[in-house]
Amino acid sequence: MSDNVSSGSLPAPSATSGADHLLSRLVGVIFSPQATFARIVAQPRWLGAMALVTVAISLITFAFLSTEAGQTAWLDQQVRQSEAFGRPLDEKAYAGLEEFAPKVRYVGAGITLLFGPIMTAAIAGILLVVFNALLGGSGSFKQVAAVLSHAGVITLVQQLFIFPLNYARESMSSATNLGVFVPFLDESNIISRFLGTIDLFIVWWLIVLAIGFGVLFRRKTAPIFWSFMGVYVVIALVIALVMRGASGGA
Repeated sequence: MSDNVSSGSLPAPSATSGADHLLSRLVGVIFSPQATFARIVAQPRWLGAMALVTVAISLITFAFLSTEAGQTAWLDQQVRQSEAFGRPLDEKAYAGLEEFAPKVRYVGAGITLLFGPIMTAAIAGILLVVFNALLGGSGSFKQVAAVLSHAGVITLVQQLFIFPLNYARESMSSATNLGVFVPFLDESNIISRFLGTIDLFIVWWLIVLAIGFGVLFRRKTAPIFWSFMGVYVVIALVIALVMRGASGGA
């Protein structure tokens, strides 16, 4: 995280030269996040970025779940999740899922369209309280939402990256989590569960998000990133422990 947000007194965000249309901002977040976020927080706009990212991910989800490979992957995921929580599916339940599989594309795409904006607004509100009320910042909801919405392009890149992989593998399990580095561990092992919850694209997203909040609140990037990462690790550990307890695994 070697950007100039990490040292010294930080200047107030200001608009910089260069193209400032939506696509240029989204591409800029990927390749030049610090300079791009300086433009974003100076002239915060978030609805367009949120809409584009949400609709694109929804379409990718719909396309994947419209294929036979995608529906097979969804069925496999339901079986694995049920077994992970100690509730294996019986033949009747599995038959019901098979019957529902052709319709799951509508559910998957719809959930993305519905909850994408809700989650963006909710997380923006929480982070606004944390940075303003607890850390003495002075950002606006619009600025926080703009940072979050534009950082969402990393999630879009993730979906574009894993779509062909999941199609080829007929799987919805992440191909970019740390669990792939410990294939010798049983899936029920708590270490395997924990590492399987840590995704490299989410780590990238957290880095980008930390850069954006560093620019907005004029703080160093590294402490913000490690705070975000700490929360992520705790959540991953809780999920692993809950799954272990539910399945009765070791």
